[in-house]
Amino acid sequence: MFIWVTAVLVYLAAVFHRTSLGVASLEASQRFGLGPAALGTFTVLQIGVYALMQVPTGMLVDRYGARRVLTIAAVLMGLGQLLFAFATSYPLGLLARAVLGVGDAMTFVSVLRLVAAHFPARRYAAIASFTAALGALGNLLSTVPLSLLLSSAGWTATFAVAGAATALYSVVLVLRVRDNPIGAVPEPVDRTESLRTVLAQVSQAWRTPGTRLGFWVHFSTMFAPAMLGLLWGYPYLVQAQGLGTAAAGLLLSLLVMGAIVGGPIVGGVISAHPEWRIPMVVGYLVAALGVWAVLLGWPGGHVPLWLLVAGFGVLSFGGPASTIGFALARDYNPLRRVGTATGVVNVGGFVAITVSALAVGLLLDVAESLAPATAFRLAFLSVVAVLVLGLWRTSVWWRRARAAVFDAESRGEEVPVQIRRRSWDLAPA
Repeated sequence: MFIWVTAVLVYLAAVFHRTSLGVASLEASQRFGLGPAALGTFTVLQIGVYALMQVPTGMLVDRYGARRVLTIAAVLMGLGQLLFAFATSYPLGLLARAVLGVGDAMTFVSVLRLVAAHFPARRYAAIASFTAALGALGNLLSTVPLSLLLSSAGWTATFAVAGAATALYSVVLVLRVRDNPIGAVPEPVDRTESLRTVLAQVSQAWRTPGTRLGFWVHFSTMFAPAMLGLLWGYPYLVQAQGLGTAAAGLLLSLLVMGAIVGGPIVGGVISAHPEWRIPMVVGYLVAALGVWAVLLGWPGGHVPLWLLVAGFGVLSFGGPASTIGFALARDYNPLRRVGTATGVVNVGGFVAITVSALAVGLLLDVAESLAPATAFRLAFLSVVAVLVLGLWRTSVWWRRARAAVFDAESRGEEVPVQIRRRSWDLAPA
């Protein structure tokens, strides 16, 4: 338990650093002299690097252990945020966010690998969801508290202290974290295996229907609330909806509170009833489409505050729902491949964030001559398009994953979830 707590604190710091630009986006625009598209590039680069690093991170964790990778992650995040604190030019700011993205990318997969090693499989889904919920506290710190700190201490002091503290925490990780429980015999790992063998392991994880389903679950559920919290939610609320900075920060914190409350709930439900996992995902996605239809279709574009609160409250459950993807990766892959499979799944949501954040920035540039409310309505249509794509692919791979379970049952193999065949299931091969 102590090892898990120590690791979770790194993940909390990673989420704080990842989302720190959310309330600082307008100040960053002034500091670096940026328009919407260039400002969006900060997040697109950071999240793009994160997505690209997920599979390599999973492979590194499986080969070298979570403790080493997590320690390097803390050092890189600290250095990236320190560089961002003192950067005054756009290229240097981009470099800082890229370094930060590499460190961030190494964090969550490492923590989940520790969970898989130190807790029984039946508790994995609950612990993983609770881990994500605790990590969301980092997002909460990056809303109102960070906004107030930026106003009082200033840009350089705020980000420099955060970066230095994170880098120094790597010493605690070296001293306190173990890859495996005391007395446990770790699975043998061949660290001299060829690149072809390593790529074959990635390919095996990707070809597993449960992994592919986890990828699309993560893709479709987490990106919208993350995109709002990371970059575009604050400008949307201030510029398009006319809220004050404090009110906008509080509304963004609702996205975090939903994740904190929803994480343990989702984890408990899917641990007790694993067959409910995908129905819960589909239910959330349908509700999210309804929220976006109301927000974008509201007459005049200025949405009442109570409706913004309700809509953001619904969207906030995307983070907890996304952890279902990691439970799928754990259930359908052997332990020696869990890190790689988790990395594959984690790519999904961050690819969606990258695409949607970039699309929103580009569309805002195109619509700069329009009123802010109208411009954001146009730009957020790209979010709806990504959401529809995710819902479609999730539905496709849900059927394929169910078919794989039925095939395994027919061969007399043990399956992770007992499910009943439905009329809409794929016919037996």
